[in-house]
Amino acid sequence: MPSEDSKPWTLQRLVDEFLTHTGVDRSLSAHTVRAYRGDLERFHLFAARDYYGVEADALLLDQIEPEAVRAFLAHMTRSGLSRRSQGRALSAVRSSLRWACERGHLTTNPATGIKTPKQEKTLPRHLRPGEIEDLVEAPGAQQGSLDDRNRALLEVLYATGLRVGELVSLDWYDIDLKARVLRVVGKGGKERMVPFGEPAADALAAWRRHWNEVRSAADAVPPKDDDAVFLNHRGGRLSDRSVRRIIDRYSAEAGLAIGVHPHTLRHTFATHLLERGADLRTIQELLGHSSLATTQKYTHVDVERLLSTYRQSHPRAKIPTSKRPRSGRH
Repeated sequence: MPSEDSKPWTLQRLVDEFLTHTGVDRSLSAHTVRAYRGDLERFHLFAARDYYGVEADALLLDQIEPEAVRAFLAHMTRSGLSRRSQGRALSAVRSSLRWACERGHLTTNPATGIKTPKQEKTLPRHLRPGEIEDLVEAPGAQQGSLDDRNRALLEVLYATGLRVGELVSLDWYDIDLKARVLRVVGKGGKERMVPFGEPAADALAAWRRHWNEVRSAADAVPPKDDDAVFLNHRGGRLSDRSVRRIIDRYSAEAGLAIGVHPHTLRHTFATHLLERGADLRTIQELLGHSSLATTQKYTHVDVERLLSTYRQSHPRAKIPTSKRPRSGRH
């Protein structure tokens, strides 16, 4: 029976082993690994069946040519995928083929010289002052243990800018209520400390008083996560999908426009810090970005606010009525 090393390196084998590498060796999140899997399997099927016309498990790795990668980009465009999705898929393909080169399974990376599609410039959605207060205070109208939980998670999301996965992974030993700071492990296993304010601390303390009550209502077999901060009604750790449903519910109750997601509160956190004078380096550290370029997308400014500030501050912004140019031909 041939050994594992003697088996031919097909594109299918690359996909399988690269995904194992990303999940185990690089300790990437399950969400990131799922995204890699979807993009690489899409490329695999297109390259084998549509481009080379062979069975999916018969395409050898060293058959892949730059033209196949370019054709894959064109295929995604025809399929209606956004440039962002195309760029993410190309990055996954390029990374997997580079990994194969590093281990000697390929001599050159056929995706190296292929340009990433230019991204559309879109501004992150964020909530304005007033809107964010309406959202985080919406659970206060109800009385109950889970309403206190919901108020706490909304306050923490806005106070810290955590990703939803980071929020639901919090345990009580990660939080120092007295010092108002929490410890979180972000992307790539990077740990950071994030401060939060009194409203979030008070909301967490209120939820903590109900926590044992909800925890004791667990099923006969206790969940593994004995110290999870945010619990579901069965006493287990809350899921990121449940957080999205909670935000949907309170966004509707607060009368906010549709499209408010957990990441909206992260954008709002960063935007409000920036508007009040925080520097990008500080925001980068608080958000857990590895690159400052990622943080710079938060430097959008409300145009009306910018124009209003200019008109109030610049000595030549207001032209006296008597000196305004007259309309008509001259």
